[in-house]
Amino acid sequence: MNEEAIAIFYDGNSSVPQNIIIYLNKSKGTFLFETATGIKKEWFVKDVVIENQKIGIQMHYQSKEALEIVKITDATFIHLIKDYRKQKGHIGWYEQLINSGFKTHALFALIIFGLIGLTYFYAIPWVGEKAVAIVPESYDNTLGESFRENNMLFSQVDTTKTKSLNAFAKELQLNNSKPLRFIFVKEDIVNAFALPDGTIVVYSGIVDKMKDYDELVALLGHESSHVNNRHGMKMLCRNLSGYLFISAILGDANGVMAIIGGNVNSLQSLSFSRKFEQEADLEGFKIMTQNQVNPKGMSALFDRLKSKNNLSLPQFLSSHPITEERIKFSNKLIAEKKYAVRENEKLAILFDQLKQ
Repeated sequence: MNEEAIAIFYDGNSSVPQNIIIYLNKSKGTFLFETATGIKKEWFVKDVVIENQKIGIQMHYQSKEALEIVKITDATFIHLIKDYRKQKGHIGWYEQLINSGFKTHALFALIIFGLIGLTYFYAIPWVGEKAVAIVPESYDNTLGESFRENNMLFSQVDTTKTKSLNAFAKELQLNNSKPLRFIFVKEDIVNAFALPDGTIVVYSGIVDKMKDYDELVALLGHESSHVNNRHGMKMLCRNLSGYLFISAILGDANGVMAIIGGNVNSLQSLSFSRKFEQEADLEGFKIMTQNQVNPKGMSALFDRLKSKNNLSLPQFLSSHPITEERIKFSNKLIAEKKYAVRENEKLAILFDQLKQ
């Protein structure tokens, strides 16, 4: 049995409406009508998307030629169509969303914005960090050299104490995967940092805070761990994740390296994540026990830098934030792990030379 109604048809090519009579053939599951130019149309009901309007409905159908539209205002015929489509299960999620109320639309928009926010703050930084995998380690050396050339020209490098610092480090097994180079800078800055190429810069300001050589071992072990795990490169990529996202997806290693190279000057002030700091603390602890150096030097260094006597925040704390959690973590390692301590006269002598 055919059901019919008067409707308006738009062919998708012209804005001129055409009056038609449309039929619903339930047995075949189709809409049938004839255009003003005599062209007969047959739409399968399952292929039609319906949008509710203030007056009536609007049916969309994608033909081979264009997106065709039929507008219907006959309430009885509309009711018939909806009942038939509901019985046959032709109402999809997209159409349900279109025809849902304002509250549903608002909730959907909030979900979309939430997903965008999660992607921006978590997914993209994660991808940026993983982009390091497509950057060859040889590029780490290029970045380190570039930083030293551009940022250390006016640093007061103490060549004598630099030799002592390198001699001090040579006495230690630092588990390094690449050659390490140590530079002693004579400036009253409580800081030390590691560059991707294995260069570790130590300022006299932080050494002056130390009381024993085990604290210096803790510092060098910590910074060496950052180099061994490419933490600097990972954090740089993470901070630049918005720019690196597309390059990483496309596998464009040159694009990734160009972006990283343009931000090489930020290497000194990188603020490492809690995960990286804890990883460096753990490996630094292992280095101390491996070298039979008292691991209490790590907690002693942390306590000294965190001291209330420091009226201003040391630069070291701004790039390597020493939280109570980190102090508790180091103390926990000391309490739980077994270790043997052996006094090292060479380290003590070299440390005294650095303190003079």
